[in-house]
Amino acid sequence: MDEEQNQWIRVPVGDDAARWATRVRCRRVLFVVHNVTSATRLLDVLPLFDDDLGVQLLATCTGSSAFRSGVADLLADTGLPVLPWDQALATPVDLAISASFGGELGAIQGPLIVLSHGIGYTKRLAAPSTEHRAPSTEHRAPSTEHRAPSTDADADADADADAAVLPRSAPPPVFGLAPDWLLADGAPLADALVLSHPEQFDRLAAACPEALPTAVLAGDPCFDRMLAARPYRDRFRRALGVGRGQRLVLLNSTWSPQSLLGDGNGEGAEDAGGDDTLPALLPRLASELPADEYRVAAVLHPNIWHGHGPGQIRAWLDRARRAGLALVDPLEDWRQALLAADAVIGDHGSVTYYAAALGTPVLLGAAPLDSLDPDAPIADFIRTAPGLDARAPLRGQVDALIENHIPQPGPMRFTSSVPGEAAVRLRRAFYGLMAAPEPPGPALLLPLPLPLPDPEPALRTAPLYVLTRVLTGPEVVVTRYADPAREPAGAGDAHLAVHEDTRDPGQLGLADVVFRCGAPDDPRFGPPGRWAAEVLDRHPHCALAAYVTGPSSCVVRTRDGALLRLTSGAEADADPAMYASAVHAWLAAGRTPAALVEDGLTVRTGRTGHHVMIVAEADGPTTGGTRQRPSSTPADRSTAHASGADTPGAGRRSPRTGS
Repeated sequence: MDEEQNQWIRVPVGDDAARWATRVRCRRVLFVVHNVTSATRLLDVLPLFDDDLGVQLLATCTGSSAFRSGVADLLADTGLPVLPWDQALATPVDLAISASFGGELGAIQGPLIVLSHGIGYTKRLAAPSTEHRAPSTEHRAPSTEHRAPSTDADADADADADAAVLPRSAPPPVFGLAPDWLLADGAPLADALVLSHPEQFDRLAAACPEALPTAVLAGDPCFDRMLAARPYRDRFRRALGVGRGQRLVLLNSTWSPQSLLGDGNGEGAEDAGGDDTLPALLPRLASELPADEYRVAAVLHPNIWHGHGPGQIRAWLDRARRAGLALVDPLEDWRQALLAADAVIGDHGSVTYYAAALGTPVLLGAAPLDSLDPDAPIADFIRTAPGLDARAPLRGQVDALIENHIPQPGPMRFTSSVPGEAAVRLRRAFYGLMAAPEPPGPALLLPLPLPLPDPEPALRTAPLYVLTRVLTGPEVVVTRYADPAREPAGAGDAHLAVHEDTRDPGQLGLADVVFRCGAPDDPRFGPPGRWAAEVLDRHPHCALAAYVTGPSSCVVRTRDGALLRLTSGAEADADPAMYASAVHAWLAAGRTPAALVEDGLTVRTGRTGHHVMIVAEADGPTTGGTRQRPSSTPADRSTAHASGADTPGAGRRSPRTGS
């Protein structure tokens, strides 16, 4: 046995597997993984083999993708035996399931079924290398199922196979529908090609009639899982940190230079930076969308994560993340985020089309038509969906999009012609290819799991520009902007609130409110009252220090020494640091803490009110005391800017919140 074969697994398959295995008469089902993107669709259908003691599931990776990062961890998480690719090709199986065309699929010893990993074969991509693609006819029995085609909206993941050079005059073939992808030596590569809608059958007939006998209409399991989870939208919103009265704006980018994250969006993109939309968009999200009225999250294609590296993605988006942008897990939670969203700013990828199919308003930040099959439904959607106008106010566009939205019927209709039936149809196709009886129970997909709370916490360490208006009641209107690129427009008095862990400590010297979050008994900071006293002693211009002790409470100390506990009512779900800014505005207007203790305070963000109960706390021992120093005024801070205290923002009415 050569060194390569020394890496082959011995149980439950291998030359002497019968000696070691416990169940030795199982049919073998091989999941063929090209990269993380294609694996997500295979994970959708994995549960269709649950409870069948007559099936042994196996997995392998073709090694054919340029995006190899993350695959080993994903396969390990499945808990399935993972065969090296050479061993997979040498092992007879009863069924092989792939969600891509990458690798030597024709050499697999057993029936092959190909699923899509998106919303339809829509993209024009360079043809794959035909080397080693000759199909093996041994163990191949054509499916007798009724026919029709497969969806692969982010056909992107398979474009990374070796590309053939095409004449400049010839457009690339449509991925997944052209003979370049579907045939080997003139014969169909797969025994079954899963399609989600008859329109794909029509395009397949025009592009590659030789593959028509393999087409199986079986719907879209990914979409079916989202449809089944729609009743739990509010749960997903709470888990993603979307508060009462907030709107969730979801950024979505497929991969490639023409995507929303790409630096060459190409034809159809309208952006201030020419071909690079996102760098111009991110600062505007923080500058124009109030932090307590909007939650902003991003779903990025797995090929972005695993191509450039998660660490690089976080570094690129660091400023936006400190301003509150949440990065959603591209494998586990993107569907839940899509269901939770009020609006999606996206591109030509399948996630954007899924959003439209769910009835969610979509604004296109990148819309390259030249990479799409002009006859695919998504191309028609891209032509007609509203586009982002970089010259118009962003908040107005988002609000108008949501409030005036009328769902297009096309995306819902073309995503699946048999919604809710994918599990039944796919299991029937799988077992038909194996010539085996289906398990007696119903064919069911897994429900979407509830995301962990705040996958990317809404905690903002970027300084907050805060506008306040004190009303009678007592009531304070608060509008906060996280790290605005320019001074936001709006009525009211302005102050600066800065998290103690801000990246730019110089901002703390300009802050009216300094805050942090943590457990009230954290020994690193001492009791909240002591921490607050130390902050006021350390920062002479700070008027109020706030220690957020939980999702609904904080302890604040004022410059005159008052120690107050702020607790919101059961229905309130806003950031307690916002309540601290409201208290600061109340006191800066000449009102007294006694009135707050007696009546409480209503803090209003947008159209949502949050009632806050306020209790005077008994003061414990402090270190350094709370020396009486006057709070700085906006004019004081402008003078500080002019003298060079914050050079990049010198001369502005309020401090630059640039960290």
